Amino acid sequence: MVTPALSLLAVFLLLPSVYVAWLSGHASTYGQGAVFVGWQNYATIFADRAFWRALVNTVVVVHIVVYGELLLGLGLALLLAAPMRGKGMVIALLLAPYAITEASAMAMWRAMLEPDVGLINQALLGLGLEQIEWATERWTALLIASLVAIWHHLPFTFLILYSAVTTVPRELIEAAAIDGARPWQRFRHVTLWVIMPALLVAVLFRTIFAVRIFSEIWLLTEGGPARLTEVLSIYLYRATFKYHEFGSAAATGTIMLLLCMVVALPYLWRLYDRLVRHA
Repeated sequence: MVTPALSLLAVFLLLPSVYVAWLSGHASTYGQGAVFVGWQNYATIFADRAFWRALVNTVVVVHIVVYGELLLGLGLALLLAAPMRGKGMVIALLLAPYAITEASAMAMWRAMLEPDVGLINQALLGLGLEQIEWATERWTALLIASLVAIWHHLPFTFLILYSAVTTVPRELIEAAAIDGARPWQRFRHVTLWVIMPALLVAVLFRTIFAVRIFSEIWLLTEGGPARLTEVLSIYLYRATFKYHEFGSAAATGTIMLLLCMVVALPYLWRLYDRLVRHA
């Protein structure tokens, strides 16, 4: 019964991944056939300081995006799970950013952050504060790109966690309250345990998506200045479309795939342990 689905996965995911892994061991560019070079592409990448800087930037952005979005999404899910007036309007506002394309969202945020004329910097100047120098400051630019990514993709995490929180049986919460459990204890020992599978799914997907983050940083800084804000996806993009080094680009893509797998394995194991072994 699952053969058609598995066949589609093999055609659209497995075969391209195998081809990329094969290409990573070859030198290839326009007008030239693939020439086997073994591990040379990986050696070249590992000797490139720009690669290691992009890797560090990617790790930093992933941690900010995933855990910031997770905490904010969980907090909003718990808040809106309680009875309140105007809940539908609040949820609609939370979901609105997901209807905006990434290019449009980044153009909007970049206009608001423009020095001297941007709305945000004008507001900061009006309050007597300094402007945000995101165009020249590495960590400031990465932080802003991460915050914009959180704003844009928060609806995804919120929907997963909100759906899980609303399915927590009220009887369990009331029983814990009767037994004398405080709000934090009820959340830790009842709510968190019930929503853990959804929490792991949210962390898993957002981690994979964050490792591949591209448009937020590319449309904000294009990896500059001097490639200081470059992440792995932009490093791969330059290797492919600027330098036309398809072998190096494939090696970078393979490294990103392995990075995603290494990050995802603990969450997958935890999810398997929670849903299968303790079912």
